[in-house]
Amino acid sequence: MRDLGAGFRYLLKGQRWVARHGKQYGFGLIPGLVTLVLYAAALVALALWGQDFVSWSTPFADDWSSPWQGLFRGFLTAVLFALGLLLSVVTFTAVTLLIGQPFYENLSEKVDRDVSPDGTAPESGLPLWHELWISGRDSLRIVVRAAIWGVLLFALGFIPVVGQTVVPVIGVVVTGFFLTEELTAVALQRRRVELRDRLAMLRSRKTLVWGFGTPLAAAFLVPFVAVFLMPGAVAGATLMVRELMGEETQEEAAPAPDGEPVRW
Repeated sequence: MRDLGAGFRYLLKGQRWVARHGKQYGFGLIPGLVTLVLYAAALVALALWGQDFVSWSTPFADDWSSPWQGLFRGFLTAVLFALGLLLSVVTFTAVTLLIGQPFYENLSEKVDRDVSPDGTAPESGLPLWHELWISGRDSLRIVVRAAIWGVLLFALGFIPVVGQTVVPVIGVVVTGFFLTEELTAVALQRRRVELRDRLAMLRSRKTLVWGFGTPLAAAFLVPFVAVFLMPGAVAGATLMVRELMGEETQEEAAPAPDGEPVRW
């Protein structure tokens, strides 16, 4: 339970950090806005032409009598749109981070420098194109895993009672884990931590990850909220990475009046 609270505090600390650094917050909004426009266009297209796609993909129902044809294809159209909406929520962070890699890399580095006792930040030493390649490759792997979970939970959602109560909660928790992985990847990639090691690190502190990612995943369900929380989420994830890596911060290094280290 202590780690749950700590994870949530890191989320709040990240939002407070960007609130104090308006310029970084403004730049951090750009990738989210671009991704939002792309996703909105895709969902609008799905709403407009989803029924045509369902009709094209179910030729066996062409000769069905009314009302069964309409009910069957209408149900599949609704399922297709709901699945697209679910996948957009699950993949939004990964796509935003991929589009905004240079923006969030810069933001994360500034957070590290701001809280580091010596004012430095870890650097990967890799050229930008190589960092983009690693980020894209790892994001694709995470998106595939998240999509598999999304499809599974979507199918379980049809189970009476459980599908409308337990499954949505599990879905938010699972989404929170993957969100945290994507967000911490920005800082961990600069530290040359590979995907397998990142996942092992996060699994070893699941309650900390859930405390950070679960409320964020719940907030991301509200339209447009993800765009405005993303910069602070990246900042908060960077602060959390410093704990996971055992790195000291200014607050920890500064002595308290009684001579003991100050803890967050």
